[in-house]
Amino acid sequence: MRGFYFITDAGLSRAGNVSDVKSALAAGVKVVQYRDKHSAPRLCRQEALVLRRLCRDALFLVNDRVELALEVGADGVHLGQDDMDLEAARKLLGSNRIIGFTVHNVAEAVEAESRGADYLGVSPIFPTATKADAGRPAGLELLREIRGRVALPLAAIGGLTLATAASVIRAGADAICAISAVVTRLDVRMEIEKFQEFFKQENHGRGPGPPALKEVREEV
Repeated sequence: MRGFYFITDAGLSRAGNVSDVKSALAAGVKVVQYRDKHSAPRLCRQEALVLRRLCRDALFLVNDRVELALEVGADGVHLGQDDMDLEAARKLLGSNRIIGFTVHNVAEAVEAESRGADYLGVSPIFPTATKADAGRPAGLELLREIRGRVALPLAAIGGLTLATAASVIRAGADAICAISAVVTRLDVRMEIEKFQEFFKQENHGRGPGPPALKEVREEV
């Protein structure tokens, strides 16, 4: 799970989610999360189906909406602290699909690992305006602490830029999510490629990566 982790945001995007995901995949992204908190369910389903079919060589996750993930044959979901209970989601999704879980402190990280999360989103690392309810910045020290307590892959999110990427990776992040830093730009693929190249340089010599995320494919 090392590298850039792409999350859609139609509200910030210049070109739209479908175009952004195509750019992300062209840049070598291996995990795509479809996040849409505002569109009608029918429209979300239509777009999710298109994105799922695009992600032939990448994991396709749905934010929050477990039922939508099942309906479109997604590889899994990403849940926040106020979303569906992790055990309830696992019961619906089964053992083979991926469940990512957002954490804001060490206790939440340890608990999420014990409850069966497949990876953790540590958020927000730095101040961010992308998510209104993101909470107080977690900071690099918390990322280091969580890295020392759990074995799961960690995806860092919140206010990340190329200027801060190195410190985040060195603090223990296996993946980086930067939404506004890429989808608000004219060339999304080029911006993501900058992160990808930077990540390769920072990962040099780090040794084996985190456990690989499982992959599920179903025809819909």
